[in-house]
Amino acid sequence: MHQLRLFLIALQFLTRVPVPARIGWSPEWLSDSARYFPAVGAVVGAFGACVLGVASLLWPWPVAVGLSMLATIVLTGAFHEDGLADTCDALGGAVDRERALAIMKDSRLGTYGVVGLVALLGLKFASLTQMALPVASAALVVGHAASRAVAVTLIRWLPYAGDPEASKAKPLARAAALRGWWVAWLWPLVAAAIWPELAAAWSVAFIAAAIAGLLCAGWFMRRLGGITGDCLGAAQQIAELVFYLAILARWREVVM
Repeated sequence: MHQLRLFLIALQFLTRVPVPARIGWSPEWLSDSARYFPAVGAVVGAFGACVLGVASLLWPWPVAVGLSMLATIVLTGAFHEDGLADTCDALGGAVDRERALAIMKDSRLGTYGVVGLVALLGLKFASLTQMALPVASAALVVGHAASRAVAVTLIRWLPYAGDPEASKAKPLARAAALRGWWVAWLWPLVAAAIWPELAAAWSVAFIAAAIAGLLCAGWFMRRLGGITGDCLGAAQQIAELVFYLAILARWREVVM
């Protein structure tokens, strides 16, 4: 029962899906719920895949892909996209650590944020439009799960760079437990096992997403000395994009 509570807390934190108030809440539970972030990612990806399938029956393929992406953004409240934009604004210019952290707290969107967000969403759109419907649907589910496992990995291994008292995700400033980190990676692996015919593509995509996470970790440590909630959103978005690009690079048969 407690594990279901943790999943619902993760669902409430990462999406706009309402959950019963009776499940309760505590800072420790939010931290422990990080193990279910990839499971929530799989749910988000599955929702996007459902919208993709239905929309493809009514409109041209590029429109269906665009609606699918919009559906996942609405479901999550642009939670991760906002983190990406703030991170690009903070780290895009040559500013010191303190100034970068201050920029992340600014609700206004700057040039680096706009360019980063448009470029990433455009590349995700371009990648998904090159996949057939079954592959794109599978990639959405597994990609959303794997990219959130990358974010959990950063929570586990990197220090928190911002002010925990001023953070909306204050409990996540506490490193995820080692067991929770391993559990987090089980979800995308289980999701990938549903489509064994894509095993070759999955293996390359998982490695590529992990490398993207390592590069993000190095970037954040060099510029900030750790991570913030915005950094986690940026890492998730970058890892998701790299996951799709790796599938296309590894298995050309998915190209339409």
